[in-house]
Amino acid sequence: MMRTVRTHKEVLAKFTPAQREAVKRRAHELEQEEMSLGQLRKAHTFTQVRLAETLGTTQESISRIEHNSDLLLSTLRSYIEAMGGKLQLVAQFPDKPPVSIADFGSLAAGKTSPSVTASAKKAGGNRRLPLEALE
Repeated sequence: MMRTVRTHKEVLAKFTPAQREAVKRRAHELEQEEMSLGQLRKAHTFTQVRLAETLGTTQESISRIEHNSDLLLSTLRSYIEAMGGKLQLVAQFPDKPPVSIADFGSLAAGKTSPSVTASAKKAGGNRRLPLEALE
C-alpha cells in the first residue's frame, strides 16, 4: 500500500487553531532547551560588545568564546554570570537519576572531592552525595 506524503503545512492545516498554537508553543519550548552561546546571548538581548564590556574584554574575545567547542568551565561560568545567569553542571547516567555537580569551580582550586547533588525527585528533595557514591 502506497502512503501519501504530506508536508508539515498540510498536516497543520487540518489542526484546529488551538492545536496549531499548542504545537507552536511546544516547538518554542524545545528550541529554548538547547541553544548555542550566541543564541543564548541574543535571547537575553546582549550584544557581543555589551557582554565584552561587562566582562572587561573585547568583542573579538566574545566571538572566539562563542565559536570555541572546548571552553574552560571558569570561562563559561563568567560568560553566563555576565548575563545574570548561573551555570549548573549536570551529569547523566543511563541507570541513575541526573546529578548536579556542586562547587565544580573548586576543582581548579585543587580540591579533590567536589560534592554532588542528586536531582532525583525524592521525598527529602535534593540530597548531597560524595563523589564515590556515583561509582
